[in-house]
Amino acid sequence: MSELLITLLTIGLVVAAIPGVCNYLILLERKMAAWMQDRVGPNRVGPYGLFQPLADGLKLLLKEEVIPKHVDRTLFVLAPMISVFTTILALAVVPFGPVEDAPSWLRFIIAPGIDIGLVFIFAITSLAVYGIILGGWSSNNKYSALGSMRASAQVVSYEIPLGMSVVGIALLSGTLNLENILTQQAQGGILAWNIWVQPLACLLFFTSSLAEANRLPFDLAECEQELVGGWHTEYSALKWALFFLGEYTHVITISFLTSIVFFGGWHFPGIAEPDSAYMFAWLVKLLVLLTKVFICILLIMMLRWTIPRFRFDQLMELAWKVMIPLGLVNVVMVMFVQQFQLSRLWLVAGSVSIFAAWGFLSATAKRAHLSGGKKRPATHTTGHGHGAHAAGHGAGGH
Repeated sequence: MSELLITLLTIGLVVAAIPGVCNYLILLERKMAAWMQDRVGPNRVGPYGLFQPLADGLKLLLKEEVIPKHVDRTLFVLAPMISVFTTILALAVVPFGPVEDAPSWLRFIIAPGIDIGLVFIFAITSLAVYGIILGGWSSNNKYSALGSMRASAQVVSYEIPLGMSVVGIALLSGTLNLENILTQQAQGGILAWNIWVQPLACLLFFTSSLAEANRLPFDLAECEQELVGGWHTEYSALKWALFFLGEYTHVITISFLTSIVFFGGWHFPGIAEPDSAYMFAWLVKLLVLLTKVFICILLIMMLRWTIPRFRFDQLMELAWKVMIPLGLVNVVMVMFVQQFQLSRLWLVAGSVSIFAAWGFLSATAKRAHLSGGKKRPATHTTGHGHGAHAAGHGAGGH
């Protein structure tokens, strides 16, 4: 089978699978929310509610497309298309299986051998902010415009720690190719997984990715306590659904990247090794990677019903005062270890020490701020109180 045909087949499979996978991830999240809140989730349409995504998709297809007269029609229609296109395009360089062991009729990556894979993903996903800005601005609605400004400020801010979190991985691996990063971890065994030497970078990457995807506790773009939903207030039917298709596709991309960059991808000791040559070894490796991705998606869903939403000032403060400095310190630490060829165990101790020291300093500063705000000049207040009391008595006597 020709390379072009295999590429087209892979693109077709990915593009066809994403809407269905996202629909059933929504059902899973609704079931997860019901389980965590001790209530009943969707259970009416089909056995155990399994046909609910089909009903929801049919409803969106049949729902009337409303485009208000006051909007900029061209940009209004273009905005959701940008959001979906950028998130799907980022999957082009993500290996979703063992690329080297794939059968001849299948390929587990759309565009193999891209040496700047990580840079490509960050560059493409950063363009999704244009969909947000255009969606709010073209709506010609002040609430939508404010929502798009708030969401775009969040996305742009968290791109900085997101990019810095993988600089250390690039320095340690000597490459930005996701396939090579995965292969290096697989060949080194479970102790070569990047999570052991870059736990702080993994935390920064995962947290920043949640903010990039507008997932709780960072979904400041749309809040339940507000009367409008943000930049997509004026949208309905399929155009409205495209924004959320892009969001869930981003969640899938986050989970793949976290599993590949930090947790060894398809590698698992004793089951999926680089030299595994038994029948259907490629299928086992594929299932191992998909299991890691699924666990990551479950964690993202559980966080939604565990951590309360940040205020916007807290959100921006976390990015600029906490995550960016931590990312800088982590990069400097990796450069120091690499320059002087020290043991990578120093990275483990350094990550834990940096995180603990930053937490202690933050807690101390917060405690000092709170205690300073509660202090009152007692003698001064008491004097005023006695004077006012005496003045009141004097006025009453007269």
